[in-house]
Order: sequence, then C-alpha cells, then structure tokens
Amino acid sequence: MAATIESVLSEKRVFPPSPEFVKQANVSGMAAYQALCDEAERDFEGFWGRLAKEHLHWSKPFNRVLDEANPPFFKWFHDGELNASYNCLDRHLASQPDKTAIIFEADDGKVTKITYKELHREVCRLANALKALGIQRGDRVLIYMPMSIQVVVAMQACARIAATHSVVFGGFSAKSVQERIIDAGAVAVITADGQFRGGREIPLKPVVDEAIGMGGCDAMRKVIVYKRSGSSVPMTAGRDLWWDEAVKGQGDTCDPVWVSAEHPLFILYTSGSTGKPKGVQHSTGGYLLGCILTMKWVFDNKPTDIFWCTADVGWVTGHSYIVYGPLACGTTVVMFEGVPTYPDAGRFWKMIQAHKVNVFYTAPTAIRSLIKAGPEEPKKYDLSSVRILGTVGEPINPEAWMWYHTTVGRERCPIVDTWWQTETGVIMITPLPGAIPTKPGSATLPLPGIMADIVDETGNSVGKGKGGLLVIKRPWPAMLRTIWGDPERYKKTYFPDDFKGKLYLAGDGASIDEDGYFRIVGRIDDVLNVSGHRLGTMEVESALVANSKLVAEAAVVGRPDELTGEAIVAFVVTKGPRPTGEEAKKVAQELRDWVAKEIGAIAKPKDIRFGENLPKTRSGKIMRRLLRSIARGEEITQDVTTLENPAILEQLKQSQ
Repeated sequence: MAATIESVLSEKRVFPPSPEFVKQANVSGMAAYQALCDEAERDFEGFWGRLAKEHLHWSKPFNRVLDEANPPFFKWFHDGELNASYNCLDRHLASQPDKTAIIFEADDGKVTKITYKELHREVCRLANALKALGIQRGDRVLIYMPMSIQVVVAMQACARIAATHSVVFGGFSAKSVQERIIDAGAVAVITADGQFRGGREIPLKPVVDEAIGMGGCDAMRKVIVYKRSGSSVPMTAGRDLWWDEAVKGQGDTCDPVWVSAEHPLFILYTSGSTGKPKGVQHSTGGYLLGCILTMKWVFDNKPTDIFWCTADVGWVTGHSYIVYGPLACGTTVVMFEGVPTYPDAGRFWKMIQAHKVNVFYTAPTAIRSLIKAGPEEPKKYDLSSVRILGTVGEPINPEAWMWYHTTVGRERCPIVDTWWQTETGVIMITPLPGAIPTKPGSATLPLPGIMADIVDETGNSVGKGKGGLLVIKRPWPAMLRTIWGDPERYKKTYFPDDFKGKLYLAGDGASIDEDGYFRIVGRIDDVLNVSGHRLGTMEVESALVANSKLVAEAAVVGRPDELTGEAIVAFVVTKGPRPTGEEAKKVAQELRDWVAKEIGAIAKPKDIRFGENLPKTRSGKIMRRLLRSIARGEEITQDVTTLENPAILEQLKQSQ
C-alpha cells in the first residue's frame, strides 16, 4: 500500500453556487451543511436514527440504531421491519398514483411511460407469478435483462416478496453469468430474448442457456423470458416460460413481505484484484435510507424533477439512482436502452430536450467521448431545463469538467462530482449543489455523517496538502454487509489488519487540499511508482487530456521498468485521425513534452500508444486491467466478450 501519494495537480478555479440556487436548495448554504455535519459529530446514532424515522416507512419501528458488537459486521436498524418495494411504490399511491414513474426511451427512439399506479400493478403481478413458481423469502434470483421498464419491475418484484436479486449487466458473457448463478445459488433467472444497443440486436436468452449448459447451476429451477426483440429463442419445457405466460391471470395486488432492515436486498458482483468477482451484499433499510438522502441532498430532489441517470441497472449506479433512490422519492426517472453516440453524437442532448430533463447524471467516459464529437453538438439543442449536472464512476479530469460546465451546463448548473463505490452503496463524497463551492476535478467534501479521511499505511491522518489512502472511519447505513459466502475476504479486503480492522479501506488513493477538499487520484493499484515518486494515473491522464488540441481521451497504466521501477504507458485517442508512422512519433514526442510541462519530467510517458478508441465494456468502462496486459506485452487471457470494440486491441499493441 502507498504511504503517501504525491499530488501534482493544483486547481485554483472555484465555482460557488448561485444565490438563486442556494435559496431554493434542500441543503441551503454552507451553514446548513455544517449544521448537519455537526449533528452527526455530536450524536452519531441520533443523527442516523432521526433520518431513518423521517424518510422511511417502517411496518415495525426500530429501537436500536447501530449494533457494533461484531465489527466489521455492523447492523443498522436491525430490529425494525420494512419492505423496499412498499417504500418505492405503495406509499405514493394515495398522493400521486397517476404521476409518471418511468419514461423509457428505446434504442430506436420509441418512448413508453408508466405511472406509479401502473408500475405497482406490474410489480404485484410479477411478484405473484414468482410466488406461484415457489420462489420465497431469501431465495436468490439472477436478473440478466436489457434496460427496460421490465427490469425495474423484476427487481421491485423480488424486493416485494423478500427474494434477493442479483442483476448481471446484459453485456457479460455466458461464463460470467454461470459463475454468478453458482456463487449466488440462484433458483431462477429473469431474462429477455434479446436487447438493442446502437442499432444492433444483442442476444440474451441464448447466453443464459449456454451458462446453464456449462453445469454447476444446481439450484436453478426456472427461467422467465421477457419478449423484447421478437427473435426466435429455444425454450426448455418445464424450466422456461415467457414473462406474459407467467403473469397471466395473476392478481393486481400482492402484500409486501416485511423484513428486518438487515435482510439482504441484493447481491451485486464487482471485480476483485484477483479477477474472481466479489458478491457485494447490501441490506434493505440502511441502503434505502442512503439512496433517499443522497437523492435529496446531492441531487436537490424536487417533486417536479425529471431525473436521468444514464447508467445501466447492471451496475450499482443504476440500482441506487434509477431503481431505488428516485422511486423511493416519488420522482419521474428517465431510462435509456441505447448508447450516447447512436444514431449520432447528439442523442443525449436530444433526449434532454425532448423529456425536459432537470438532473443529468453520467460518466466522465461518456462526457469525453462526446467532447470528441465537438462543441457544436450540444449547442444544437435546448438544454435550458437542466439545473444540476452530475458525474459518476471515475474521477473527472479538470478539462472535461470545464467542458461539461460551459458547453452543457452553460455556466449556470452546479456540477456534483460524486465519489462512491459498489461497496459504499450510495454517494459518499460530493459537493452539495446549493452549499459547497466546486473545483474542477475535486469531489470536494464528505456528506454529513460520512467520516472520511486520508491516511498513511499505518492509519495515521496525513493532513492537508498531502496524499495517501482514502478511508472511512465510522460505519454508515448504506455500506456493504459482507461478500456473499466469503466473510473472511470481506474483512481482509475492506477492514485490513494494517488498520487493526477499524478503518474501511476504499482502495482509492486521494489527497486533501488546503481547503479540506478531497481529490481522488485513482485506485491504489492504479498508482504508479516512478523512480520512487508515487503518482496517480488520474493526474497523468488529466495532463494529457488538458492538451485539448490533440487529445480526446487518454488512459494511463504502469509497467515494470528496470531503471525507474515502473514506466508510464499512455493509451491515447487523438482528436483527429489516428496518427501512424512518422506522424505518430512526432505526436508522441509532443505529448511527452506537454506532460513534462504540465506536471514535470518525472511524469513523462515512456511509451505512448494510439488507438481509434480505448477498450471499453458496453457500459463505457475502460478495461484498465486489459491495458496493463497490453503494456506489459502479456498474452491476453481474460474474457474480452464484454468489449464494445475488440478490434482496437491490435492498434494499441504498437508502441511509440
């Protein structure tokens, strides 16, 4: 682990929220933010207990807020009972049954809307169907579906009957699906015949068949198939049934199953450093509370908002900010099946204009890919409905932040740059839009009640102006409860002995500036050690992308080097055509000189590779592990079936 990480980027630009925004904000001004933080410091359990009573519907009230008897296996509100689906749907039926819950836009542009009353009915019908198939409290159900209203119905139906769902991103391979079915002990799979992305049909049911055919899925009894693409798929008699058949004749109401706040709501698999996926398990009560509070604090949620998070539900962002957070707040949420560049790079902006989106939450990767299309695209559309912009998934480099601020936000929308993880469940460090002045590339300050710090490898705070390991010092309600079936791995990964098991280790390096603002510099395993200097990959990437004439996107990894310990390898997508031959050498040298000027000679990439794109999953996530293999000249053995663009791997093997 890194004792300290040198932070070489210094950001002086500060953007305070406008007085008009502050006036209407749910957390209005720094004094209001500080008052919440002070309350949490003064009476930690009282703070969380108050919020849980105010924001959740309990069928049986809790008496105990936090049980720390068996750390790090913390329990929140565990003697209270509630149901997640009831909190997302039933409690809105009296006040706003006809309000639109979901606006769904398909890949081909077709729009479908569903009200809270209609969504409740569909959830109850599927919940009754699942019960009729023998699925009960505590059973695990794997969901492998396209972005659709039906995937929300499936997740909410599982929650309603207290089955634990495990959603697998619809771009994963059969082997990935099989591993997750086995690890979770899933008794059923809910899937679709296929899905559409960027004008192409991608099969889903055949992948499930292949996964089950690999063996080991012994608990698996039923496969429910939603008809999305209309393609012919084989159906196994006695095991497979169509969604429409399953819900036919089922009642429109289904009593929710009340569960302890600690009941496992879902398992979500995330990559581990070993390559073996980790089944991150979340609770019901604490997780739902975190979703609601972050909607109200971070996104300044208002009853009239149209909220669009562009993530796939296969990731935690989709769970928290499509399926649970917005619906628990009674918000109208936009869902999108396609990709940001189909049929052209104006798709996101066209959708914002058409649906009058107020809050837009997307990934820096998507922003950078849209920067490449040029500044003219967003200017073609009316984006005046937007009042808050958000970023998620990775640190955003200052140049992309400024483009987002000026070109999309037209210099009037606060940007909430959010740091959090699958494991944390919800947003942890971020500016509150009506309170905290923002800085490009900084996640700013922890939310009230989140005790974050930067420490060295002995667990001591490093203080302002220095970098180190990002940790959380106290448990929080939305945190993961364990790794499914592997409590020892949970302890070892997140509460290591180095810190006497008392600090949650996020796995990210970060620094705190003189204002106490946090800047995330990348994963600990994405920290480079060059000639004894530890540099975050994010900082080198930011320097490269700051050359806005030449660079559209960049990813940086390290490879072993006899002289310097590690050498920096940069993978670059240029603004124009991909340079080759002498031109590539010339551009590579220009970029080395640029980085030396921006950061210092120590950060100059030894090796620069040019590609028309970077290797990304279909959700837009850069596969850095793959880039490390390429940089080291290793044979690629990992699964590349989730890659959007496998052809560029050959381009990236060519060194400059």
